Amino acid sequence: MDLAARCAAFRRLHESGCFVIPNPWDAGSARLLAQLGFKALATTSSGFAWTLGRPDNHATLEEALAHFRAIAHSGELPVNADFEGGFAVEPAAVAANVTAAAQTGVAGISIEDSTGDPAHPLFDFDLSAERIRAAKKAIERCGHDILLIGRSEGFIVGRPDLKETIRRLTAYAAAGADCLYPPGIRSKEDIAAVVKAVAPRPVNILVSSDFTTVAELAALGVRRISVGGALARAAWGGFLAAAQEIAGRGAFTALARAIPFDHLNGKFR
Repeated sequence: MDLAARCAAFRRLHESGCFVIPNPWDAGSARLLAQLGFKALATTSSGFAWTLGRPDNHATLEEALAHFRAIAHSGELPVNADFEGGFAVEPAAVAANVTAAAQTGVAGISIEDSTGDPAHPLFDFDLSAERIRAAKKAIERCGHDILLIGRSEGFIVGRPDLKETIRRLTAYAAAGADCLYPPGIRSKEDIAAVVKAVAPRPVNILVSSDFTTVAELAALGVRRISVGGALARAAWGGFLAAAQEIAGRGAFTALARAIPFDHLNGKFR
């Protein structure tokens, strides 16, 4: 694996235009997405946690690192690691964990500012910026040109404040984040405001339902689009529909909609 080439290719994708970076949850889904022609992949903490039979944000650091290796080594595409909150609170500990993540073969690492505490869902502003700064320094020391993505989670943790989200994202850019990511914003006006505020840094928008298109987001200046755990949810939806029919009705009609065995098996040859 040529990590330097992957990192260079990943940076180029962020320099102009707009691309979709879909989120596989295991090596098999990563390989199929690569076959569809996508130019890069991103892990999903929720999609991975569900494969372990746990809710989102309940994988351990070592499990996450092993998952990054599995996805990064599943093919040749650059991979962005969903590193949640860095699996630590204090900046020095975040830096140590980012150093470990940088050795897994990923070309990008995302750090978010959510705490997991409903009463105080976001880390304090200054601490959040310091965590990004520490992550950036760790990446610089690792010797790989890995992209750092700063995420502000207010819109998905009950603090949908556009002004505060922009304040945090601009601080993360100043602290060294190469790409900014405000999951949960959906209106054209909010998206355009974020793009303008952090320009020329690229912005990632999360699309987990049918509220927009690639063309619409590209017109707003968005550089990259991810789907989070939505593809995993789509797969689980098909699985549950078929299993519930078997368990509840003793019928198997949903299985007729499954992809043919030979077709799917041939994807992995």
